[in-house]
Amino acid sequence: DRGVAAAAVLAVAHGRRTLETMALVAPELATPEEAARLDALEAEEEGHETAGRGAAALLERLPPDGWAVVTSALHHLAAARLAAVGLPCPCVLVGAEDVAAGKPAPDGYLDAARALGVSPSRAVVIEDAPAGAQAGRAAGAFVIGLRTTFPDVDGCHLLIDDLRGIRLAEPEPGWRFRLVLTRHAGG
Repeated sequence: DRGVAAAAVLAVAHGRRTLETMALVAPELATPEEAARLDALEAEEEGHETAGRGAAALLERLPPDGWAVVTSALHHLAAARLAAVGLPCPCVLVGAEDVAAGKPAPDGYLDAARALGVSPSRAVVIEDAPAGAQAGRAAGAFVIGLRTTFPDVDGCHLLIDDLRGIRLAEPEPGWRFRLVLTRHAGG
């Protein structure tokens, strides 16, 4: 409704906060008020999400205090989306309003690692957006790219098709858990 091409927005929006996306594609419209209006419109469109293949099984096996969600969505919207698709809300959820700079800045992943009590260099980030993969790498984490919206997620150490091929193995001393990828993960 503001004359901005949808293709231009979709090319950079995934994984980014609304205001930061606007600054990239339509800087003249990038105001906190306009971003809030668009976030409210997005919230009205909820209900079409589905959990990624293997997400529920993986989260069931992870210790509740061993994982976090770092998202460009507002905190309440992310929690509602998790609930709507039947996934648990983590102990640590870093939303758009919880950081000074959104992805591709590492702030969210650094905050999550701190809250989990782990060094970012000993963390694994699973991302489906280039901005998020850049953020995970900038934080110093090992980044697994998940092919969902994009066929390739630049900046990842590894690319997989879905989460079904990730399993937990006996952790090494000093580690909370260890992830192992099987052939089923693809990529």
